[in-house]
Amino acid sequence: MAERGAHLTTSSLEVDDRPSIFEVIAQESLMGTVRPALQHVVKVLADSNPARYGWLWRWFDEIYVALDLFLQHHYLSQTSASFSENFYGLKRVALWGQGVGSRLACRGLPRRHHWRSLLLLALLPYCRVKLEKFLARLREEEDFSIHLPRAPWKKLYKAFLAAYPFTSMVWEGWVFSQQLLYVFGRTWHHSPLLRLAGVRLVNLTAEDIRAMDLQPLLTAGSGTNQSAHEKLRLFLSQAVGGVAFSLSTGLSVGVFFLQFLEWWYSSENQDTIKTLTSLPTPPPPVHLDEQTDQLTLPKHQSLCPLCHKTRANDTALATSGYVFCYRCAYTCVKRQQRCPLTGYPTELQHLIKLYSLDG
Repeated sequence: MAERGAHLTTSSLEVDDRPSIFEVIAQESLMGTVRPALQHVVKVLADSNPARYGWLWRWFDEIYVALDLFLQHHYLSQTSASFSENFYGLKRVALWGQGVGSRLACRGLPRRHHWRSLLLLALLPYCRVKLEKFLARLREEEDFSIHLPRAPWKKLYKAFLAAYPFTSMVWEGWVFSQQLLYVFGRTWHHSPLLRLAGVRLVNLTAEDIRAMDLQPLLTAGSGTNQSAHEKLRLFLSQAVGGVAFSLSTGLSVGVFFLQFLEWWYSSENQDTIKTLTSLPTPPPPVHLDEQTDQLTLPKHQSLCPLCHKTRANDTALATSGYVFCYRCAYTCVKRQQRCPLTGYPTELQHLIKLYSLDG
């Protein structure tokens, strides 16, 4: 059985340093679990105190991409690998160039491959997330019967909405085919992004690990005969490295916590979770946003709290339970992304139209 399955962990390209398919898939899934976990933490903070932590939720994508750029830049410079690749003992090597195979991981990637890798590791996922959010918002506007003004680009807009799922399906199929070719040793890359960056993944060697262990000692010893400017630059470099090391250590510890959460919320534990979370209905939400003190509930229940007129097309907010006019609620939620009375973070999908039997 071991001999029959050996092709899944070894290569037919006659190299011994190529990682197995399990290692490359594991390092990709590692970073895939970090973002949802941080997003959940920020969501909980924003729900608990919108006035103080609401900005973290509104700017989460930008904050995350800045931290991701900082972390990946540090690891690419110090270990020739991303955070998740270094976590699994891998490094990136350039496909072409002089001395490609003998370059130590602590020297980092060549400049061109470094910036290509950084762009594809951090900025490309950010652009994809923003694009998917934009498309989701456009679909929500169509679901709520919000017609766009008639314009020549309306056909292009509808065609783009219709073509994006198929484009995404083609991309996922391409990635899957690359992984199959990688399993059977027909390609150097398990992902098209590595080919675009001009690199491939290999295992760290004993020389790489030894050089990375000695790098801090060599850097500290060379600082005795340097000028003040060079010492300042060395100090800033060590400070940035210390911050990156602390961040990476926190992420490494968080990985094991994320694995525990995945087990805790797995399908096998759904009955236990439902029992633990079956709490009584909470009281009505209190007024949390100090900037909306001028909004008061009308005396008559048939009036809208925003326009103080008789409600037209009653719509409730699922996050707070208050009822408004549809136009008032839609405009306010789209602009502020929160409930106008409670300050709870709210999105357009939380609008619920109410229908009466008399209508």
